[in-house]
Amino acid sequence: MNLFTLLISGLLINNIILTKFLGMCPFMGVSTKLESAVGMGLAVIFVIFGASVLAWGLYHFILVPFELEFMELICFILLIAAFVQFVELFVKKFSPELYKSLGIYLPLITTNCAVLYVAMDNITQKYTLVQTMVNSIAVPAGFMMMLVIFATIRRRLNQNDIPKAFQGNPIAFICAAIMAIAFSAFAGLV
Repeated sequence: MNLFTLLISGLLINNIILTKFLGMCPFMGVSTKLESAVGMGLAVIFVIFGASVLAWGLYHFILVPFELEFMELICFILLIAAFVQFVELFVKKFSPELYKSLGIYLPLITTNCAVLYVAMDNITQKYTLVQTMVNSIAVPAGFMMMLVIFATIRRRLNQNDIPKAFQGNPIAFICAAIMAIAFSAFAGLV
């Protein structure tokens, strides 16, 4: 698969939120404010990229040579948890405002299934290091794109008169479903 196809696929066609419904907790929770959505998106890009590249190296240079492929899942989970803790300490030290705005969602990146999915998918698809790097930028960039779009939609929804039964999460899920339908049109690109 060429790198451009991989990039477009991760951004639009196989968007992890709209096609696989991964990362829905931060998608619904952080998308109430645009600033939080951008911050969370950047944190997820950094975590997925770093964790995926480290996981690729761990798999190819430690697990495969020592025939420990069966330990892939547990090793990746531990690697992601350690990496997220590092990112949390980094954000807390260098951007306290972002740290406060992300709240509980930053530690939840540890359990964000999207992070583990990308790391494992890179191995399952037998991507090279360069392909892993491109995929590990494209997929979370698609995640961030959806967060920002959805935060913008939710901000506009809050300015409108919504029937009481649809206020809050119900209208948010309806909008997310419409977004998923709209983005399914990109499936014919690749």
